[in-house]
Amino acid sequence: MNRRQFIQTAAMAATATATLHFPTARAAESGKGVHWPIGCFNRPWVDDKAGWTYDMALDGIKAAGYKITGLLTPFKAEPFIGSAATPEYLDALKRKIAARGLKANMGALHTKNELSVEESIKDVRKQIDNAKQLELEFLLTFGVDSPKQYENYYKVMADAAPYAQERGLKLVLKPHGGGSGASEEIIRCLDKVKQPNFKIWYDAGNIIYYTGKDPLEQLKPIVQHVTGFCAKECDEKNGNVWMEFGTGKVDFAAVFGELKRAGFNGPIMVECCAKAKSPAKDSAEAITASARKNREFLEKVFAEL
Repeated sequence: MNRRQFIQTAAMAATATATLHFPTARAAESGKGVHWPIGCFNRPWVDDKAGWTYDMALDGIKAAGYKITGLLTPFKAEPFIGSAATPEYLDALKRKIAARGLKANMGALHTKNELSVEESIKDVRKQIDNAKQLELEFLLTFGVDSPKQYENYYKVMADAAPYAQERGLKLVLKPHGGGSGASEEIIRCLDKVKQPNFKIWYDAGNIIYYTGKDPLEQLKPIVQHVTGFCAKECDEKNGNVWMEFGTGKVDFAAVFGELKRAGFNGPIMVECCAKAKSPAKDSAEAITASARKNREFLEKVFAEL
Protein backbone atom coordinates (compact mmCIF):
# COMPACT_ATOMS: atom_id res chain seq x y z
CA MET A 1 0.00 0.00 0.00
CA ASN A 2 1.50 3.34 -1.06
CA ARG A 3 1.17 6.58 0.90
CA ARG A 4 -1.84 7.86 -1.10
CA GLN A 5 -3.75 4.61 -0.64
CA PHE A 6 -2.98 4.60 3.07
CA ILE A 7 -4.36 8.15 3.50
CA GLN A 8 -7.53 7.34 1.54
CA THR A 9 -8.13 4.17 3.54
CA ALA A 10 -7.58 5.96 6.86
CA ALA A 11 -9.96 8.75 5.86
CA MET A 12 -12.70 6.27 4.89
CA ALA A 13 -12.29 4.43 8.20
CA ALA A 14 -12.52 7.69 10.17
CA THR A 15 -15.69 8.68 8.32
CA ALA A 16 -17.26 5.29 9.00
CA THR A 17 -16.39 5.52 12.69
CA ALA A 18 -17.83 9.02 12.99
CA THR A 19 -21.03 7.95 11.27
CA LEU A 20 -21.35 4.93 13.56
CA HIS A 21 -20.86 6.77 16.84
CA PHE A 22 -22.18 10.25 16.05
CA PRO A 23 -25.34 10.06 13.89
CA THR A 24 -26.22 13.14 11.90
CA ALA A 25 -29.03 15.45 13.01
CA ARG A 26 -31.14 14.25 10.11
CA ALA A 27 -30.69 10.62 11.17
CA ALA A 28 -31.66 11.49 14.74
CA GLU A 29 -34.78 13.34 13.59
CA SER A 30 -35.87 10.39 11.46
CA GLY A 31 -36.09 8.11 14.52
CA LYS A 32 -39.72 7.17 15.10
CA GLY A 33 -41.42 7.55 18.44
CA VAL A 34 -40.74 9.47 21.65
CA HIS A 35 -40.60 8.36 25.26
CA TRP A 36 -41.76 11.44 27.14
CA PRO A 37 -43.01 10.72 30.68
CA ILE A 38 -46.79 10.83 31.05
CA GLY A 39 -48.37 11.87 34.35
CA CYS A 40 -51.79 12.87 35.60
CA PHE A 41 -53.00 15.81 37.65
CA ASN A 42 -55.52 15.30 40.44
CA ARG A 43 -58.04 17.75 38.93
CA PRO A 44 -60.48 15.19 37.39
CA TRP A 45 -61.27 13.74 40.84
CA VAL A 46 -61.89 17.06 42.61
CA ASP A 47 -65.55 17.14 43.70
CA ASP A 48 -66.02 18.46 47.23
CA LYS A 49 -69.83 18.35 46.93
CA ALA A 50 -69.69 14.63 46.23
CA GLY A 51 -67.33 14.13 49.14
CA TRP A 52 -64.45 12.96 46.96
CA THR A 53 -61.05 13.06 48.62
CA TYR A 54 -57.44 13.32 47.54
CA ASP A 55 -56.98 9.69 48.58
CA MET A 56 -59.60 8.77 45.97
CA ALA A 57 -57.69 10.82 43.38
CA LEU A 58 -54.42 9.07 44.16
CA ASP A 59 -56.09 5.66 43.98
CA GLY A 60 -57.63 6.61 40.62
CA ILE A 61 -54.36 7.92 39.20
CA LYS A 62 -52.60 4.71 40.19
CA ALA A 63 -55.41 2.52 38.83
CA ALA A 64 -55.30 4.43 35.52
CA GLY A 65 -51.69 3.33 35.06
CA TYR A 66 -49.76 6.49 35.93
CA LYS A 67 -46.54 6.71 37.93
CA ILE A 68 -46.32 10.51 38.03
CA THR A 69 -48.81 12.99 39.44
CA GLY A 70 -49.06 16.73 39.92
CA LEU A 71 -50.62 18.81 42.68
CA LEU A 72 -52.86 21.06 40.62
CA THR A 73 -56.30 21.70 42.16
CA PRO A 74 -56.47 21.76 45.97
CA PHE A 75 -59.23 19.89 47.78
CA LYS A 76 -61.06 21.55 50.66
CA ALA A 77 -58.87 19.79 53.20
CA GLU A 78 -55.74 19.64 51.03
CA PRO A 79 -53.85 22.94 50.56
CA PHE A 80 -50.99 21.13 48.78
CA ILE A 81 -48.10 23.64 48.63
CA GLY A 82 -50.31 26.58 49.65
CA SER A 83 -48.80 28.99 52.16
CA ALA A 84 -51.16 27.67 54.85
CA ALA A 85 -49.65 24.17 54.66
CA THR A 86 -47.73 23.08 57.75
CA PRO A 87 -44.53 21.02 57.76
CA GLU A 88 -46.47 18.17 59.40
CA TYR A 89 -49.12 18.25 56.67
CA LEU A 90 -46.47 18.25 53.94
CA ASP A 91 -44.69 15.26 55.46
CA ALA A 92 -47.97 13.34 55.63
CA LEU A 93 -48.81 14.35 52.05
CA LYS A 94 -45.45 13.10 50.81
CA ARG A 95 -45.98 9.74 52.53
CA LYS A 96 -49.52 9.48 51.15
CA ILE A 97 -48.30 9.91 47.56
CA ALA A 98 -45.37 7.52 47.99
CA ALA A 99 -47.64 4.85 49.50
CA ARG A 100 -49.30 4.49 46.06
CA GLY A 101 -45.97 4.15 44.30
CA LEU A 102 -46.44 7.60 42.78
CA LYS A 103 -44.06 10.54 42.41
CA ALA A 104 -45.28 14.15 42.44
CA ASN A 105 -43.38 16.37 40.02
CA MET A 106 -45.31 19.63 40.16
CA GLY A 107 -47.14 21.99 42.50
CA ALA A 108 -49.44 24.84 41.47
CA LEU A 109 -48.21 28.24 42.62
CA HIS A 110 -51.07 30.63 43.36
CA THR A 111 -50.59 34.39 43.62
CA LYS A 112 -52.92 36.46 45.79
CA ASN A 113 -53.69 39.53 43.75
CA GLU A 114 -55.22 41.43 46.66
CA LEU A 115 -51.83 41.56 48.39
CA SER A 116 -49.12 44.15 47.87
CA VAL A 117 -46.07 43.12 45.85
CA GLU A 118 -44.03 42.71 49.03
CA GLU A 119 -46.68 40.59 50.75
CA SER A 120 -47.24 38.52 47.61
CA ILE A 121 -43.51 37.82 47.29
CA LYS A 122 -43.46 36.61 50.89
CA ASP A 123 -46.48 34.35 50.30
CA VAL A 124 -45.04 32.91 47.07
CA ARG A 125 -41.69 32.23 48.74
CA LYS A 126 -43.52 30.21 51.41
CA GLN A 127 -45.17 28.13 48.68
CA ILE A 128 -41.77 27.56 47.06
CA ASP A 129 -40.35 26.40 50.38
CA ASN A 130 -43.28 24.00 50.75
CA ALA A 131 -42.61 22.61 47.27
CA LYS A 132 -38.99 22.12 48.22
CA GLN A 133 -40.05 20.09 51.28
CA LEU A 134 -42.09 17.83 48.97
CA GLU A 135 -39.07 17.45 46.65
CA LEU A 136 -41.02 18.65 43.62
CA GLU A 137 -39.34 19.62 40.36
CA PHE A 138 -41.71 22.19 38.85
CA LEU A 139 -43.81 25.11 40.09
CA LEU A 140 -46.73 25.98 37.83
CA THR A 141 -48.02 29.55 37.64
CA PHE A 142 -51.01 30.75 35.61
CA GLY A 143 -50.49 34.46 35.03
CA VAL A 144 -53.24 36.94 35.93
CA ASP A 145 -56.42 38.05 34.17
CA SER A 146 -56.62 41.80 34.73
CA PRO A 147 -54.19 44.14 32.93
CA LYS A 148 -54.10 46.19 36.15
CA GLN A 149 -52.34 43.27 37.83
CA TYR A 150 -49.80 42.47 35.09
CA GLU A 151 -46.91 44.60 36.36
CA ASN A 152 -47.21 43.35 39.93
CA TYR A 153 -47.31 39.76 38.65
CA TYR A 154 -44.12 40.29 36.64
CA LYS A 155 -42.37 41.64 39.74
CA VAL A 156 -43.47 38.71 41.89
CA MET A 157 -42.33 36.18 39.27
CA ALA A 158 -39.02 38.01 38.81
CA ASP A 159 -38.36 37.35 42.49
CA ALA A 160 -39.83 33.82 42.50
CA ALA A 161 -37.73 32.51 39.60
CA PRO A 162 -34.26 32.92 41.16
CA TYR A 163 -35.60 32.04 44.63
CA ALA A 164 -36.95 28.76 43.21
CA GLN A 165 -33.76 28.11 41.25
CA GLU A 166 -31.67 28.39 44.42
CA ARG A 167 -33.83 25.57 45.83
CA GLY A 168 -33.61 23.37 42.76
CA LEU A 169 -37.12 24.12 41.48
CA LYS A 170 -38.18 25.16 37.97
CA LEU A 171 -40.77 27.92 37.59
CA VAL A 172 -43.07 27.48 34.59
CA LEU A 173 -46.00 29.41 33.10
CA LYS A 174 -49.22 27.78 31.87
CA PRO A 175 -51.39 29.50 29.20
CA HIS A 176 -54.51 30.53 31.09
CA GLY A 177 -56.13 33.51 29.38
CA GLY A 178 -55.58 37.16 30.25
CA GLY A 179 -51.89 37.92 30.63
CA SER A 180 -50.93 34.40 29.51
CA GLY A 181 -53.56 33.88 26.83
CA ALA A 182 -51.51 33.01 23.73
CA SER A 183 -48.01 33.45 22.32
CA GLU A 184 -48.05 37.26 22.26
CA GLU A 185 -48.98 37.51 25.94
CA ILE A 186 -46.64 34.67 26.93
CA ILE A 187 -43.69 36.31 25.17
CA ARG A 188 -44.50 39.53 27.01
CA CYS A 189 -44.40 37.61 30.32
CA LEU A 190 -41.01 36.11 29.46
CA ASP A 191 -39.64 39.50 28.43
CA LYS A 192 -40.93 41.27 31.55
CA VAL A 193 -39.81 38.65 34.06
CA LYS A 194 -36.40 38.29 32.38
CA GLN A 195 -35.28 35.25 34.34
CA PRO A 196 -33.68 32.08 32.90
CA ASN A 197 -35.63 29.96 35.40
CA PHE A 198 -39.00 31.04 33.97
CA LYS A 199 -40.19 28.73 31.19
CA ILE A 200 -43.47 27.45 29.72
CA TRP A 201 -45.69 24.44 30.24
CA TYR A 202 -47.81 24.56 27.11
CA ASP A 203 -51.55 23.87 27.14
CA ALA A 204 -53.04 23.48 23.66
CA GLY A 205 -56.55 23.03 25.02
CA ASN A 206 -56.37 26.30 26.94
CA ILE A 207 -55.25 28.17 23.83
CA ILE A 208 -58.53 27.14 22.21
CA TYR A 209 -60.64 27.63 25.34
CA TYR A 210 -59.42 31.14 26.20
CA THR A 211 -58.53 32.59 22.80
CA GLY A 212 -60.01 30.42 20.04
CA LYS A 213 -56.63 30.52 18.29
CA ASP A 214 -54.75 27.64 16.63
CA PRO A 215 -52.60 25.89 19.28
CA LEU A 216 -50.04 24.77 16.70
CA GLU A 217 -49.45 28.27 15.32
CA GLN A 218 -49.35 29.74 18.83
CA LEU A 219 -46.75 27.17 19.85
CA LYS A 220 -44.27 27.94 17.10
CA PRO A 221 -43.01 31.35 18.37
CA ILE A 222 -42.43 30.00 21.90
CA VAL A 223 -41.61 26.33 21.38
CA GLN A 224 -37.96 26.74 22.40
CA HIS A 225 -39.11 27.82 25.87
CA VAL A 226 -41.47 24.87 26.52
CA THR A 227 -40.31 22.38 29.18
CA GLY A 228 -43.60 20.61 29.94
CA PHE A 229 -47.13 20.12 28.63
CA CYS A 230 -50.58 20.20 30.25
CA ALA A 231 -52.76 17.87 28.15
CA LYS A 232 -56.45 18.59 27.66
CA GLU A 233 -58.94 18.66 24.80
CA CYS A 234 -61.31 21.50 23.88
CA ASP A 235 -64.08 21.76 21.31
CA GLU A 236 -64.32 25.57 20.92
CA LYS A 237 -63.63 28.90 22.60
CA ASN A 238 -65.23 28.89 26.07
CA GLY A 239 -66.31 25.34 25.29
CA ASN A 240 -65.86 21.93 26.86
CA VAL A 241 -62.50 20.65 28.13
CA TRP A 242 -63.86 17.54 29.83
CA MET A 243 -63.36 15.27 26.83
CA GLU A 244 -61.43 12.22 25.77
CA PHE A 245 -58.39 13.08 23.70
CA GLY A 246 -58.96 12.92 19.97
CA THR A 247 -62.61 14.04 20.15
CA GLY A 248 -62.03 17.81 20.15
CA LYS A 249 -60.08 20.35 18.12
CA VAL A 250 -56.58 19.80 19.51
CA ASP A 251 -54.33 18.21 16.88
CA PHE A 252 -52.12 16.39 19.36
CA ALA A 253 -49.96 14.74 16.68
CA ALA A 254 -49.17 18.09 15.03
CA VAL A 255 -48.48 19.88 18.32
CA PHE A 256 -46.28 17.08 19.66
CA GLY A 257 -44.51 16.88 16.30
CA GLU A 258 -43.57 20.55 16.62
CA LEU A 259 -42.29 19.90 20.14
CA LYS A 260 -40.22 16.94 18.95
CA ARG A 261 -38.59 19.00 16.20
CA ALA A 262 -37.64 21.59 18.81
CA GLY A 263 -35.92 18.96 20.96
CA PHE A 264 -38.55 18.89 23.71
CA ASN A 265 -38.09 16.17 26.32
CA GLY A 266 -40.32 17.14 29.24
CA PRO A 267 -43.30 15.61 31.04
CA ILE A 268 -46.79 15.43 29.55
CA MET A 269 -49.39 15.81 32.30
CA VAL A 270 -53.02 14.81 31.69
CA GLU A 271 -55.24 17.50 33.19
CA CYS A 272 -58.76 16.60 32.06
CA CYS A 273 -60.75 13.63 30.80
CA ALA A 274 -64.35 12.87 29.87
CA LYS A 275 -66.93 13.78 32.49
CA ALA A 276 -70.71 13.73 32.48
CA LYS A 277 -72.52 17.04 32.01
CA SER A 278 -74.18 16.40 35.35
CA PRO A 279 -71.56 15.79 38.09
CA ALA A 280 -74.07 13.60 39.95
CA LYS A 281 -73.84 11.07 37.11
CA ASP A 282 -70.07 10.78 37.41
CA SER A 283 -68.33 8.16 39.46
CA ALA A 284 -64.71 8.01 40.51
CA GLU A 285 -64.43 4.74 38.58
CA ALA A 286 -65.69 6.38 35.36
CA ILE A 287 -63.19 9.21 35.76
CA THR A 288 -60.41 6.67 36.26
CA ALA A 289 -61.44 4.77 33.12
CA SER A 290 -61.40 7.96 31.06
CA ALA A 291 -58.02 8.99 32.47
CA ARG A 292 -56.68 5.58 31.44
CA LYS A 293 -58.00 6.07 27.89
CA ASN A 294 -56.29 9.45 27.64
CA ARG A 295 -52.99 7.92 28.73
CA GLU A 296 -53.35 5.17 26.13
CA PHE A 297 -54.19 7.79 23.47
CA LEU A 298 -50.99 9.70 24.23
CA GLU A 299 -48.89 6.53 24.14
CA LYS A 300 -50.21 5.73 20.66
CA VAL A 301 -49.48 9.24 19.40
CA PHE A 302 -45.95 9.13 20.88
CA ALA A 303 -45.25 5.82 19.15
CA GLU A 304 -46.03 7.38 15.77
CA LEU A 305 -44.08 10.63 16.17
